Amino acid sequence: MKRKHLYLIVSLLVVVLITSCANKEIVDECLTGHSYGFWGGLWHGIIAPFDLIAMLFRDDVTVYAQNNNGAWYAFGFILGSGGWGILGSKGAEGKKRRRNR
Repeated sequence: MKRKHLYLIVSLLVVVLITSCANKEIVDECLTGHSYGFWGGLWHGIIAPFDLIAMLFRDDVTVYAQNNNGAWYAFGFILGSGGWGILGSKGAEGKKRRRNR
């Protein structure tokens, strides 16, 4: 039981240390300008795997737009990023049914 408490305390300390490195000026720059809505979220969800790879090599690329309008952007992002998996699983399931007939 004591180990769980130790892991929790160490995890919280790591999170606090990592978040204390955030630069407020850079975040404020992201929140000005165009605000992304549902269609922006959908597009960002579709290209998220490519953005994730680009993030490894460039500092100016992010997967999720910070300047968004909230729930509609998140809904579009989820549809865009999860739609490929849903469509793919339905197609694979249909092929299995056809082969078993």
